[in-house]
Amino acid sequence: MTLSRLILNDFRNHAALDIRPGTQFIALHGSNGAGKTNILEAVSLLVPGRGLRRAAMSDMVRNEGSGGFAIVAHAGGNVIGTGVNAEQPERRKVRVNESNATINSLAEWLSVIWLTPAMDRLFADGAAARRRFLDRLVLAINPGHARHSSRYEKAMQQRNRLLAGGIAADPLWLDALEAQMAESGNFIQAARASVVEALSAQLLTTMSGPFATPQIKLVDKDAAAHGDLATAWCKGRNRDAAAGRTLVGPHRADLEVLHSASGQIAEQCSTGEQKALLLSLILAHAALVAVQRDTPPILLLDEVAAHLDPSRRAALFGLLADTGAQVWMTGTEPELFNGIGASAQLLPIGQ
Repeated sequence: MTLSRLILNDFRNHAALDIRPGTQFIALHGSNGAGKTNILEAVSLLVPGRGLRRAAMSDMVRNEGSGGFAIVAHAGGNVIGTGVNAEQPERRKVRVNESNATINSLAEWLSVIWLTPAMDRLFADGAAARRRFLDRLVLAINPGHARHSSRYEKAMQQRNRLLAGGIAADPLWLDALEAQMAESGNFIQAARASVVEALSAQLLTTMSGPFATPQIKLVDKDAAAHGDLATAWCKGRNRDAAAGRTLVGPHRADLEVLHSASGQIAEQCSTGEQKALLLSLILAHAALVAVQRDTPPILLLDEVAAHLDPSRRAALFGLLADTGAQVWMTGTEPELFNGIGASAQLLPIGQ
């Protein structure tokens, strides 16, 4: 699960870029604004979702370009492509080995996990951000999670629209939507619980040294309803219609993270401790993916080394090397990657 070539056309500030990774670590260095993070964002679009910035597709098109963009990656003998055209700049298309494919099917080919400076606020940003983070961890292990999440969201949106018109509008269609939501919702919850349990065990065996060891727990406020979600939604139609949204379900779950040494919840930890907790989760998850999918994921780490002292930086590089994952990293100076050694491919960007 590594990229042997990455080609960008009219993506962000890159008119044309062709990168051919040859080592485990791809270290992109250059000044601020050179387009390093843009390259990581391109790789993040090789899996389902909106990428590491969660930006609109049209925002990714180069201003002076053709009105669309293209990303092509060679991975394990397969050619994976995605992009948009000028006629439909918000509709992302996918091709795998020259055949049309769905966005959700990308999860079957690659696992990609990222850590960006914006995620430093993950624990303070609320349950929705932590839930998205957890779902990316689940997706890297269970490709079917993307399809069930998409089906659940679409059915819930339809249900909400129906309820806005009055609960008597179409009870049979509400029954059908709630049955579909329950089928996918049960899968989502089971997949999340399985990954949290496995990741908790992995954290105990993987993490040591200067990085914090987190304790994680899936917090489900509506666990009592999950025995029969469809019934819970049917009984709650009046309440949900008044609220204008669905008030019960897996879309309300949360990931609770504690600092093992202090027992503090992550939201109450210092910024440095929160960064260490995130790094620990990413490293343990990479090891877990390697076991459960028989190949490690691709890791995207944006400016991750800049705020670490040399000893912690060296420890991080060692732990990353142990995962076996292909690691794409960014930094303003090439010296930030000195501790990696010969397994680092230094690529100047914007020079």
